[in-house]
Formats: sequence, structure tokens, C-alpha cells
Amino acid sequence: MVMRTFYFLIIGMLLFSCTFHSNQNTSSTPNVKAIDDVMQAFVDSGYIPGAVTAVVSKDNVLHLGSVGVADYETRSPMAPNHLFWIASMSKPITAVALLMLQDERKLSVDDPVSKYIPEFGNLQTPSGKKANLTITQIMSHTSGLREADVQTAMNTKELADLILSYVSGPTQFEPGSRWSYCQSGINTGARIVEVVSGLRFDQFLQQRIFDPLEMKSTTFYPTRLSEIQRASGYIKNKDNGRFEKVEVAEIFGQPGSAPLGNGGLFSTAPDYAHFAQLLLGNGVYKGKRYLSENAMAFLSSVKTGELDCGFLQEAQYGSRGANYGWGIGTCILRAPHPGVAAMLSSGSFGHGGAWGTQAWIDPVRNVAYIMMIQRPGFNSDAGNIRAEFQQKAFDELVL
Repeated sequence: MVMRTFYFLIIGMLLFSCTFHSNQNTSSTPNVKAIDDVMQAFVDSGYIPGAVTAVVSKDNVLHLGSVGVADYETRSPMAPNHLFWIASMSKPITAVALLMLQDERKLSVDDPVSKYIPEFGNLQTPSGKKANLTITQIMSHTSGLREADVQTAMNTKELADLILSYVSGPTQFEPGSRWSYCQSGINTGARIVEVVSGLRFDQFLQQRIFDPLEMKSTTFYPTRLSEIQRASGYIKNKDNGRFEKVEVAEIFGQPGSAPLGNGGLFSTAPDYAHFAQLLLGNGVYKGKRYLSENAMAFLSSVKTGELDCGFLQEAQYGSRGANYGWGIGTCILRAPHPGVAAMLSSGSFGHGGAWGTQAWIDPVRNVAYIMMIQRPGFNSDAGNIRAEFQQKAFDELVL
């Protein structure tokens, strides 16, 4: 009797262990254990508390997995439907909103910004010339536009409140002369969506992108989704190596805050996978076209000429600026290189977020890689965690 009880106890422990590791992945959802194992190693080493990863083709989910915990204090296991602050992964969504309006001939990304926001009409460059910024320049980080002052940013309730701060002085450099990551340009693009469509930016995204693409949990305001659990953010203390919980800046996620196109969205891996499938489908999702092929070309082709671009320009990351260009709201890989781009095709495009999230679309191989973590304070664009996840997914699912 004792041996029988012991046997069932061991079986129960094994089942619990398997359930905890897969974190509620069901048999109907493909899960590649080798990918989970790679991510689990980063959890076991104390690099991250937990993660959700997804790999999709334009028609199918190839992998959905979760490891670790969503919150150290509660020890709640990470699950595929946990909500993450995706930060700058909002930028490609803002770009798609603009390109939808271009498809309807309500704007052109070659238009001057001042056509829609008159306050830009008097904006000057450092040399005293008229800036004449175009939508393409503000969405590809070549505008030189200044950022909002801290007080304005903290008190902003609507996108329109930011504009005067953006044009309160000359641009930081001659537009088009170099690439410099610019939050204000993307928020200006979001404001143009409001002006042209007559809808608040969050309403436009809900009606035109989130509802059609079945992105049921994606929002600027996670407090309105009480049934969705958030994955907590943690930063590593440099002195003791321990993780300390951090909160998203107050300008993001609060019910009274502006719907910031530069980084205001919260989403889940399955939701963002639907968005990635739209892009892999060249503008088509589940048989319905939402973006024209012309719009997709603007999104996925370089608009920054021969300028060095991106977050891997420094010597410590291999001086990879020439390997990248920028489209309308997306980073584009010109030429693969060792590390994070070794498994990607030329022409792959995507974006990361400030807390380590990443999404990369490879239209040549019909695959997208989505990684959700919440760990600020490191460059995940160049990180080993991104490289190892993508490489293992490539080895298991693409080769």
C-alpha cells in the first residue's frame, strides 16, 4: 500500500512538473520543447524571470511556449496569454495605420507633415532653412525632430498636446542627413492618423487593426482588461545581481494618458503573432486584404538611403549600422550577419521594445519570431537571448 501511494505521488509530481514547464500549453497549440529549453536556460541562470515565445508562418502557429514566472512575488507561472508592455513594438502598428490611410488615398507618406499639422509649417533646421519634414522622415528617424520636454510629456492627455513642444525649436540636424532614433516623430505620425481619420488614435487601431486581426488583448490601457494578467517587469541590481520590480512609466498605460504611437501598447504573444501574420501575408490576414502590396513595400523597404541605421552601430555590437536600413516604422535587415541576424534573410524586418520584447518577420522564409520578456536595462536587439531563441526556432522549424 505504501509503495502504491509512493508510486502515485511520483507520477503526480512528474505531471505537475510537465504542466509547470509547458505553462498551460494545450495539445491544440504546437509547442517545440527545444525552444522552451533554450528559454528555460535563461530563466535557470537568473537572466530573466520568464518568457513567452511564438513562431508563426502566415497561416499557422508553429510554436507557442512559456517558461518561468510572470511575477517573483506571487510565483505565478508564465502563461502564453500574459500581457506585456511591448513599448516600441508599437511603432510598426502605428506605421500600418498610416499606410492604411495611404491606401485610401487620404494621405501620402511623401506629404509634408505641415499639410496635416499646421504648426510644423514654421519649423526650421539648424541652418535656418524651412524643415519641410515629410511623413516618411518622421517615421524613419531621419527628421531630427526634438523630443517633448519632461513636464509636457508627463501631463499629456492627448497626442495633440505634444505638438507645440516638438516644434518649439529647430530640428537637431538637417533632415535626411543622418539616422537618429526619434520618439516624437512616431507620435506625430499617430497624431496625423487622428487628424485624417477623425478618430482618436486608440479608436482607429481598435476598429481597423485590433478587431479585424483578432488582437483581443492588445490595448493602450491594460487596467480595462481586468481578466488579463500582466507579466511584471524586473531590472537587475548591478550591486547584488538580484531582480527588482519596476513599473512602466506613468505616461504609458494609465486611463487618462494619451495613446502614444511610439510605445504605448500592451499585448500578448498570440496577439502580436496575428499582426506578424498580416505582414507575412503581404497585407493579407485569413484571406482578407488589409494592406495593399504597395503599402507593404513602404513598410518593408529601406527609405533611409545609405545611412547607417539601427541599434547595433556601436563597436561592442559589431559596428553593424551598414547592415540595416529603416522603412516606415520598421527596422530592415539589408544583409545578415553573425548573431541575431544569422538566421534571418535579407529583407527581414521588425522591431524590439525597451523591456526586451522582439518581433522579426522573415518574408523570404515565411516565418516570424516573437519573444516576450520584461527586463529593461539591456540591448535585446543585440542580445544572446534573442539570438539563441531565433536560432533554435530556425533549426527546429525552418531548416
